[in-house]
This record gives sequence, C-alpha cells and structure tokens, in this order.
Amino acid sequence: MLEILKAAIYGIVEGITEWLPVSSTGHMILLEKIMPMKVSQEFWNMFLVVVQLGAILAVVLMFWKKIFPFHFDRKEVVDWNIMELWGKILVACIPAGVVGVVFGDWLDEHLYNFWVVAVMLIAVGIIFIIVENKNKHTKPVICRTRDITWQVAFIIGLFQLLAAVFPGTSRSGATIIGALMIGVSRTVAAEFTFYLAIPVMFGASLLKLLKFGFVFTGQELAILLVGMAISFFVSVVVIRFLMGYIRKHDFKIFGWYRIFLGALVLIYFGL
Repeated sequence: MLEILKAAIYGIVEGITEWLPVSSTGHMILLEKIMPMKVSQEFWNMFLVVVQLGAILAVVLMFWKKIFPFHFDRKEVVDWNIMELWGKILVACIPAGVVGVVFGDWLDEHLYNFWVVAVMLIAVGIIFIIVENKNKHTKPVICRTRDITWQVAFIIGLFQLLAAVFPGTSRSGATIIGALMIGVSRTVAAEFTFYLAIPVMFGASLLKLLKFGFVFTGQELAILLVGMAISFFVSVVVIRFLMGYIRKHDFKIFGWYRIFLGALVLIYFGL
C-alpha cells in the first residue's frame, strides 16, 4: 500500500508539472531522490515515461473537437484543416523523435541527474523572464493555431529538441519559449504545446513498454495504473487553470519558480 501511495503522489506531481513549464521529468527525478519507490530500475525507467500517458489522455479528452479530423455525421467527413494541423504537429516532432530513438539510452545514462536538472531549471527560468520582458510591449503575430505555418511548426520542434536532450528544460517550457520568441501568442503557444505532447509521449511510452516487455507483476501494474489515473485527473484541472491564467498573465512567475527550485536543488543535493 505504501508503494501505491507513492505512485499516487508521483501521479499528482506529473499531472501538475507536465503542463506547467517547470519540467515534469525534472520534478520526477528529484522526487525519486527524496521518495524512491521499491521497484526495479527497469520498471522505474519505464514508469517515469509511461505515467505521462494519463496526462496525455487529458489533453485528448479536453481538445477532442479541435484535434479529431473525422466527422461521420457531416457531408464532409474529413476536416482538412485539422489534418493539416496534424501534419504540422508531426513535422514539429521529427527532431526530438529522431534524437530520442537514436540517443535515448545514452541521454538517460549520462544526463538524467540532479546537476543537469538544476542547471536547466535555472537557465530556462532566466530565459523565460528575458523573453517575457522583451515581448511586454510587442503584439504577437500568430494568434490562432491555424495560422501556425509549416516553418514555424518546425522551429518550435527544434526548441522541443532541447527538452529531449536536457532534463529539467521542460518540454512545454522549451516549446512555449520558442513560440513566444517567433511571435506566437501565449494561448496559441500553450495549446500547440499540448498537441505536440500527444505523438511525442505516445511514441516514447510505446518504446519504453516494448523495451520493458509488457510483463508486469501485480504490484507493478497497480503502481502504473494508479499513477496514470491520478495524473489524468490532475492534468484536467491544471490545463484549465493554465489556459485561464495566461489570458491575463505572462509566464514570468514560472521563470522565478524555476530559478528558486533550481537553486534549492543545488543547495540540497550539494550538501
């Protein structure tokens, strides 16, 4: 029961940090240092990724009408605007997808540690503050998701690559910063970031499950399902909060949080 309770806590942390630009993987790695689960290293490596499926299902549910291109109750069955959106999403996912498949194991072994997490928390936090201050009196060029061009989608994908390489960067944080820097509005940047997470996390989860082998003990299966379920429900709340928050506020508060947390991590683990 203690391990199930830990899984629920991990699910809460995942659901909160996956969508806020504060690095979910970074928080999960740090939480594991403080409150490790008594599971095999192979299961932990898989759990760290697959628990995100719960968060992804929340996005699919909440944005279903905007991302599902087929409508069998209409004269035009296929919504080609949505199909084009999916094309841009896939283009944006290519850089991170290639690096993840080719170098994923090496990155896990060499870069997934608290030093890298702390440095990237602070660095990206500073960049958030700089970008928001720079854009304070600038009107965004792209204010609708449909106005994102293929070139813009690919550029955002290059920023997503940073998160694939350096834990603590935050996938959502990197893509939002990239989008803001090239003139995308905050709401569109956040929404497109949510969409990008769908193929990225489904693909990453499938690779981890294939590597793990789909063979679970009863306890392992319970831990995974509890973590996913909790992350789903928490994600629904957090996504609604974030979309409402950024209509009236900027992302600087998340930048300051990242700097504070990164400094705290360096002090705690350094000592």
